Amino acid sequence: MRTQSDKAKAFRALHERPGAFIIPNPWDAGTARLLASFGFEALATTSLGLANTLGRADGAGVVSREEVLANCRAIVEATNLPVSADLENGYADHPKAAAEMMRLGAATGLVGGSLEDASGNPAKPIYDFDLAVERVHAAVEVVRALGFPFVLTARAETMLHAPKDLDDTIRRLQAYENAGADVLYAPGLRDLDTIRTVVSSVRKPVNVVMSHGDPSLTLAQLAAAGVKRVSIGGALSRLALAAVLEGVREMKDAGGFTWMRRTVRSAELRQAFSAGSA
Repeated sequence: MRTQSDKAKAFRALHERPGAFIIPNPWDAGTARLLASFGFEALATTSLGLANTLGRADGAGVVSREEVLANCRAIVEATNLPVSADLENGYADHPKAAAEMMRLGAATGLVGGSLEDASGNPAKPIYDFDLAVERVHAAVEVVRALGFPFVLTARAETMLHAPKDLDDTIRRLQAYENAGADVLYAPGLRDLDTIRTVVSSVRKPVNVVMSHGDPSLTLAQLAAAGVKRVSIGGALSRLALAAVLEGVREMKDAGGFTWMRRTVRSAELRQAFSAGSA
């Protein structure tokens, strides 16, 4: 069993080697083990996937800080892989209070976490620039005091809100880089040209989430564009629920059960869970 420090070093090394890697997003211990059984080298949590599991529409504040941390711990303990977490806006506006979420996340066994500049306030969805930078500064101070190389990801959320401002997104990512963030992340990038523009504007590794990207893109294309890390957000959770809805609709509308032919065999699940366990 690897120590948290060992996992942290391995996770950081993934960002330093040539090429790009996929960091898929489980939403519970079972999906974490399934993904681990396929040989992925690191995992990341998904706020959307957790909200789906709890039967809540995804959005700011729909899942509590305590629920997020409990989910982080369950996923960390399910496998021997490094885990980074979607820690949203740190559940606070004030820089020091938001940065505390990094320490709490590390206490669950995480070796990485993201802090976003979305406020959760519909009237003003993105933090003012100076406050957003100060929040990243505070988070950097916390993670550098942890005693192991925790990977801090700083997220610029402006491409998810109208107006979608690429120039402001890049300005924010550059400022977060200068504040000490280890990885930069701008959800909402879809095409390769835009992705190349963002990657070329910064020096730190860039994460691209494919739940917002053009699904025809490949890992090889993203790597050639300079992307280092590729996540999928809550997309696998939505894929799983699509299959559930397909079966439910057949039962309700036609009284049919042909969907059972497409289920995974229990023996295959047992093998995967065993192979992916900690």
